[in-house]
Amino acid sequence: MRIIIAPDSFKEAMTAAEAAAAMARGVRAVVPSADVVELPMSDGGEGFTEAVAASLGAEVRDVDAVDALGRPVTARIALADGTAVAEMASASGLEIIASEDRDVRVSDTRGVGRLVKAALDAGATRLLLGIGGSATNDGGAGMLVELGARILDADGSEIGSTPAELERVASVDLSGLDDRLDDLEVDVACDVDNPLLGERGASAVFGPQKGASEEDVAFLDEVLGRWAAASGHEDEADRPGAGAAGGLGFALLAFLGAELQPGIELVSGAVGLADAVEGAELVITGEGSVDAQTLGGKTPAGVAAVAKEAGVPTLIVAGRVKVDADVLLDAGVVAVISNSQGESQDLATELANAASNTERSTATALRLWTHSTGREA
Repeated sequence: MRIIIAPDSFKEAMTAAEAAAAMARGVRAVVPSADVVELPMSDGGEGFTEAVAASLGAEVRDVDAVDALGRPVTARIALADGTAVAEMASASGLEIIASEDRDVRVSDTRGVGRLVKAALDAGATRLLLGIGGSATNDGGAGMLVELGARILDADGSEIGSTPAELERVASVDLSGLDDRLDDLEVDVACDVDNPLLGERGASAVFGPQKGASEEDVAFLDEVLGRWAAASGHEDEADRPGAGAAGGLGFALLAFLGAELQPGIELVSGAVGLADAVEGAELVITGEGSVDAQTLGGKTPAGVAAVAKEAGVPTLIVAGRVKVDADVLLDAGVVAVISNSQGESQDLATELANAASNTERSTATALRLWTHSTGREA
């Protein structure tokens, strides 16, 4: 019996690789002879680098970077055969900044620029970049500064790349931009189609998630408008995905010629999920929490879609399962199982026991599936 294990990370509890290993143990507890293939997944946020690296057999390296507030932080890239893999969340991510320290007006994406530069220094000719979980709203200005661009005010003086400083932007000098970017293919895991500006733009839709007030949102949207005009790429502001990651999508499209695609599609292609699923009898996926919104580009739904195309059933094992997750049963999923122990454990205990709970729940789900289908366990 060939079974594909393809989960995302369980937030604050397990990486995707750890979740896959736990699920695999659960499978082997029921079917010791099973041919189990572990393919850790991601939709572009935290864990993207490790998930793709594990499937590609890539080497993961530490990179000296800065967080969104400019403080030193150790981020990661993975390297394999000329391809570099990186995630915004490890450098300019929201989760690595304490809630009391978050201030989107003085945050930027210089950390992402450090990741891109590290990929270039390693000789990469292709970059797979996940941009979920951002703490920034600088339109990618910080990234460009790290790559050699200069941002100038009306007097021709160089200014910084945070929104508070971009309020004075008048022009952008690209003469010093790293020329190695010309030979770098950039593929971006991006699950939103928002433009840079306006009611559906980066500031209005995603700013509040980063602590922006109504006043901040108006300020940030105006700043991004000035930034787009000064950059010489104002026409790129309306492109789908330009508003992703606080406008980082805009800079990636306009200056790095990036291709943006749904994160699960990018990862699925990178790890060869479709090929792995062919001929399998079952796919098991999951993540920390599933609900109706999981259908909107999240890993379990994406994995289930690939499996359904191949005629293979999918089981989902998740930390939390909300009532509206039943909609997944119309998307090729045969069962959705929670590994939560309910009121018997508090959240901290459940997080600490996530691996053993996931192993046990996977075993239970597999027993039920083999019994209901008449397959030999």
